[in-house]
Amino acid sequence: MIAYLDTQVLQWLIEGNTKPLTSNAKRLIEEADLLVSPMVTFELDILYEIRRTKILWNDVRAGLEYELGLRVCNLPFPRIIEAARQEGWTRDPFDRIIVANAKANGLAYLISADEDIRKNYQRAVW
Repeated sequence: MIAYLDTQVLQWLIEGNTKPLTSNAKRLIEEADLLVSPMVTFELDILYEIRRTKILWNDVRAGLEYELGLRVCNLPFPRIIEAARQEGWTRDPFDRIIVANAKANGLAYLISADEDIRKNYQRAVW
């Protein structure tokens, strides 16, 4: 079973803050093969640039790979963008691509606290 992490969930895990996570999210994190869209890593770096986080992806990647088995998804970008074109429910390019990435990988789970994502992607878990 595959589950993707959205940016906020990844940020909480990096900070060691599991308190906001639901029991469903925690269970899936423990049981699934965890992936992140490359868009999540990019968004994390942008959040660092605008000082909304102190986390740089390259500083934490190895530790997350070791501790959680977390990997960056390597699906071809054109395939993800093709799926993102079908996501007309938001104009946020990050959310569109993050959801599209999970969809393009066999409708994988996506762990997200974002209500809009959960309303628009049937495999979103919170």
